[in-house]
Amino acid sequence: MDVILLKDVEKVGLRGEIVSVARGYARNFLLPRKLAEPATAGRVAEVKRLEAERARHEARSHEQAREIAEVLGKTVLRFDVKAGPTGSLFGSVTATDIADELWRTRKIRVDRRKIDIDVIKRIGRFSVPIHVYEDVDVEVKTLVVPEGGELPPEEELAAMEAAEAAEVEAAEAQAVDEAEAAESAVAEAIAEDEALAEDEVPADEALEQPVVDVEQPAADEPGAETVTDS
Repeated sequence: MDVILLKDVEKVGLRGEIVSVARGYARNFLLPRKLAEPATAGRVAEVKRLEAERARHEARSHEQAREIAEVLGKTVLRFDVKAGPTGSLFGSVTATDIADELWRTRKIRVDRRKIDIDVIKRIGRFSVPIHVYEDVDVEVKTLVVPEGGELPPEEELAAMEAAEAAEVEAAEAQAVDEAEAAESAVAEAIAEDEALAEDEVPADEALEQPVVDVEQPAADEPGAETVTDS
């Protein structure tokens, strides 16, 4: 089944791409979560039209690339996002988000695969490397700002990140301790069960009487009786 991705989906594709997926995967996962929409003829035509329009604004020569790089070098992108008290985002900023924002604010088309970042998951100030054209690269300043606020100084950002790292480390250490305690408890329970099993005498063995083998005297020994026919 062909669908148009509405968001980046790991191992499937990027937002705006037309991809073919299993019908069950589309109906049970992508469509209900609004990660994709059916690739109807009308929507496919619209996506291709928009992509063609954007492609006209992409660098096609070194001269164009240098001009675009000059504009991008002066550009500062800003994303206002929901974030927690330690600066972690409730979501992320992706290469697709950056490409879309460059188009929205500068009408410059950049291939998302040429934006060299992993997803951004914290507030902060970032320099995003972009490969514009062969031998033409530039970094775009990007601000990821908590919604309704402003970015704190770098020292405070570093302290927030360190505090979150300490929390994660403590949580991981606690999880390891709990796992080890659980394994120890299981091992002790198994050992106790084995000890009890060794101490107990099975009921069928307790009822079984010893068999005494009574040896019969030989016929030629004293006291042996000889039976004859009369």
